[in-house]
Amino acid sequence: MPRGTNQKLKLLYLMKILLENTDENHGMTLQEILSKLEEQEITAERKSLYNDFEMLRKYGVDVIGEQQDKIYVYKVVSREFELAELKLLVDSVQAARFITEKKSKELIKKIESFVSKYEASQLHRQVYLTQRNKTLNENIYYNVDSIHQAIGENVKIRFQYFQWNVKKEMELRHNGEFYVVSPWVLSWDDEYYYLVAFDQKDSKLKHFRVDKILHIQLLEEAREITEEFRNFDLAAYAQKTFGMFHGEEQQVKLVCENRMAGVMIDRFGTEISMRPIDDTHFAARVKVAVSPQFFGWVVSLGDAVVIEGPEAVVEAMKAEVERLSKQYGLLQT
Repeated sequence: MPRGTNQKLKLLYLMKILLENTDENHGMTLQEILSKLEEQEITAERKSLYNDFEMLRKYGVDVIGEQQDKIYVYKVVSREFELAELKLLVDSVQAARFITEKKSKELIKKIESFVSKYEASQLHRQVYLTQRNKTLNENIYYNVDSIHQAIGENVKIRFQYFQWNVKKEMELRHNGEFYVVSPWVLSWDDEYYYLVAFDQKDSKLKHFRVDKILHIQLLEEAREITEEFRNFDLAAYAQKTFGMFHGEEQQVKLVCENRMAGVMIDRFGTEISMRPIDDTHFAARVKVAVSPQFFGWVVSLGDAVVIEGPEAVVEAMKAEVERLSKQYGLLQT
């Protein structure tokens, strides 16, 4: 029997054929496998495939042969990732707003390669379960990579930062002036990627939406490392910063109805200080960055949560409520 031109690739193509066309519920006969190999200009005899299957098993590919519907088939029954695990990854890619629609489709296509064509169709259907607003900045992947590189090399970065105007156009902040910062960490919060960095010019910590960063460059200058950086706790930082908006950090006392216990723990973690006041209420003490976003979160919980102190925060909340009342015509100006 004349040998095919890709004969040396036989074992690799055999593994590819089995991974793409078989799973726990779908198998291939020897003849079907031989036909697929011939499509790749590879010739083989039935008995040689038995040795090939054994070589694949030794390599770690879980190939089995079994009787199925009166025919004998071969299939790969277990893989590196379970289908349920890949569905979670697909859902995460689809839900992430910082990933563009184009890149989402590319990533999901790559995830599909971890399963058979039959299971891949289940992953493909997952894509259309939800419609999400996606970022339009295709450079975000390179931004993330550059920031990780800068952190690894312990250097500062410079970049331009934009915002959207009413014409749906990118508009550079600070008249296009470059920001120069020391990148500390990347954080995924509220479905967006944020860069947490120290701005030496203003001597304070700032965060930036990574999908709004343009023309990022690594500098040769070493990062600014402060005592705050050495003690920096990203989880704690995210807990007290609402919507990644800045505000003066303060210890705030909240009086909550008992049914709000889960809401408080979900937001601030199990380390939160919670003390019963009476049979139906408890007091929670939390560290937060006091901002309009924090006040908005409290308002969203209705009368089940009330800010009790400190007095300055209570007064700021009253001022915010008064502003909103005037804005919506509930108070005479």
